[in-house]
Amino acid sequence: MERLFNLDMQLLSDSVLTLVAVFVLFLALSHFLFNPARKMMAARRDKIKDDIDTAKSDKEEAAKLRSEYDEKLHNVDKEAESILSEARKKALANEAKIVAEAKEEAARIIARANTEAELQKAKVADDVKKEMISIAAAMAGKVVSASIDTTVQNSLVDETLKEIGDSTWLS
Repeated sequence: MERLFNLDMQLLSDSVLTLVAVFVLFLALSHFLFNPARKMMAARRDKIKDDIDTAKSDKEEAAKLRSEYDEKLHNVDKEAESILSEARKKALANEAKIVAEAKEEAARIIARANTEAELQKAKVADDVKKEMISIAAAMAGKVVSASIDTTVQNSLVDETLKEIGDSTWLS
């Protein structure tokens, strides 16, 4: 009876030849397939590592920029408040200046109006005196028609004005 597995020379040579063929095939595949795949995997691993490092540095830079922008925003609020307070101060100073100028102008207008009123009052008083003189002269002329001359008439008018007084006509 023959064995299923015979260790003879043919089997050993076929086994060695198969092992050599497998080894040569392994070397060929390693050289043409595995090494490029390993190189591709190493390049991919390096690229991923570089991408991760770049992402970390970008993240750190973004965090730094964010903190700078947050600080700038905080400072912008303070700066805006200082600008607004300075604008308020300028507005108050400008308001005070305008009010002072308006008061000065009002004082000048009142003084000018008082002066004009005094001048008008004096003019009216003079006009009233002249009118009184002409009325008194006309009345005296009718009463005394020809008996009194102009010097006596002027003295009578002056005497009448003194009796009446200047303060009566000025009020």
